[in-house]
Amino acid sequence: MSQHPVTQPPELKPQRYKTWTAISGEADDTPQTLFEHLNELRSRLFRAILALVIGVLASAVFTSSILKYLIKPYGSELKVLGPTESVVMYFRVALLAGAILAIPYITLQLFMFIAPGLNRKEKRWIYMALPATTGLFLVGVAFAWFIMVPSALGFLRDFESGIFEADWTAERYIAFITSLLFWIGVAFEMPVVVFVLARLGILGPRPLLHNWRFAVVLITIAAALITPTVDPFNMLLVIAPLLGLYIVSIGLAALAYPRSLRN
Repeated sequence: MSQHPVTQPPELKPQRYKTWTAISGEADDTPQTLFEHLNELRSRLFRAILALVIGVLASAVFTSSILKYLIKPYGSELKVLGPTESVVMYFRVALLAGAILAIPYITLQLFMFIAPGLNRKEKRWIYMALPATTGLFLVGVAFAWFIMVPSALGFLRDFESGIFEADWTAERYIAFITSLLFWIGVAFEMPVVVFVLARLGILGPRPLLHNWRFAVVLITIAAALITPTVDPFNMLLVIAPLLGLYIVSIGLAALAYPRSLRN
């Protein structure tokens, strides 16, 4: 009787999560090298940049209308001091509008990069945060446009009007408006980010409360970077809502932080 040698089944190599498995299943324990992590990051960044480019191209069709809307608070046409200044301002506004359009997809790509390392519960909280971050960004843009911009322009236009005549250039005006809209929109995402970090047990309310002086310094630096001008009124106009958002973030962290970790 002939005997056949027993063959061992081939060892299966662990497969990486597919996209939708990675964002819905448990954490992926498949080992990866540093090069594989960098390659995954490169892929996500490429997709995010591609989404930004598509958003800019799509918004470029409506940029002229957006520019007309942005200069309405000023009340008249803006001056340009160089031959390329109008073109630069056009693409600056197109870039801002494209970034707003692409932010949901860019946020999704960031989540897709970190999703394999999170368990199902952690992913659920991030799912809830994704639409909230986009919504709060738009709320921040609306707050800056309808509340901050009118008060800031009214003050700056009427400041010492008997001495100075408000005749602003396109570069200064558009830079002021777009920086204010974008960074206030980003700042409004702070509460939901803190809420998710607190819910995951990463950041509690005590560090936020104990380090409020350091937070005030960082907020002041951020306000100085956001506002193109150096006058205290515009800095205060940015600092006030940022401090309010920081206080709201402390309250949300206190509500979301797990009780098992409070002590």
